[in-house]
Amino acid sequence: MAVVDKKSAGTIAFKVSAYVFCALLTVMSLLPFIIMIVNSTRSSVQIQQHAISIIPSKYLFSNFEVLKDKDMFSPIRGFVNSIIISTGSTICNIYFSTMTAFALVAYDWKLRKPFFTFIMAILMIPAQLTSIGFYQFMYSIGMNNNFLALILPSIAAPTTVFFMRQYMIPSLPMEILQSARIDGASEFRIFNQIALPMMKPAMATQAIFSFVGSWNNLMLPSILLTKNNLYTMPMMVQLLTGDTYKTEYGAVYLGLLLTVIPLLLVYFLLSKYIIAGVALGGVKG
Repeated sequence: MAVVDKKSAGTIAFKVSAYVFCALLTVMSLLPFIIMIVNSTRSSVQIQQHAISIIPSKYLFSNFEVLKDKDMFSPIRGFVNSIIISTGSTICNIYFSTMTAFALVAYDWKLRKPFFTFIMAILMIPAQLTSIGFYQFMYSIGMNNNFLALILPSIAAPTTVFFMRQYMIPSLPMEILQSARIDGASEFRIFNQIALPMMKPAMATQAIFSFVGSWNNLMLPSILLTKNNLYTMPMMVQLLTGDTYKTEYGAVYLGLLLTVIPLLLVYFLLSKYIIAGVALGGVKG
């Protein structure tokens, strides 16, 4: 009985430690968002005196008025521009990367392994190294100040191709694809009506990463977009920190909060597919 009690006590202690550790991680993860939300309700003087606080203040509408008074800051226009770029980029990224991964998994062709090796080699090249050449190419073909210059390159996404390929290898049954071919289904119909529905959890996961990456992208839009009416939301928030005489930190935090809200909505919309995929994987295991 004493041995059993010691084991039970050890199990309880381990569970309590695990719960405490998870609670600390949760608090650490949520604390930056809480500080951002609280600071969006505070004045610049309060933020400068006490940068960290969890007690909201009364300057939310004042900070919003500051944003409205900014000549170049237009949250509605920034939202629309960012949504167009991020949505188009995410759709191109997910669909064509999944199609590429499908070609690497479902077909046996001679250059399949060298092609995948080439994709992995591109994955190792930092985007910053190619930004100057990319800008020169876009400028030479007249694609600067054009959203397509930020949307179309997402068709080639090595990270998404790698992730989708690794997900397809154990999850895509070749027998179903072969049966569809015997029944006379075309390859595009097999991909769109059979493969894509099976890939929903992986596509949802990558869609979140792609949308967040495109939405938060500041370097390439700053290089390619020079007209004020084409500015994305991160570019407009960046303008708030460039005032000559005074930076309204409360307004800056409010602008950051407005920038984060669409990312949270995208996550909540797609999280159910991720949870379903994890549950399905657990049942298969």
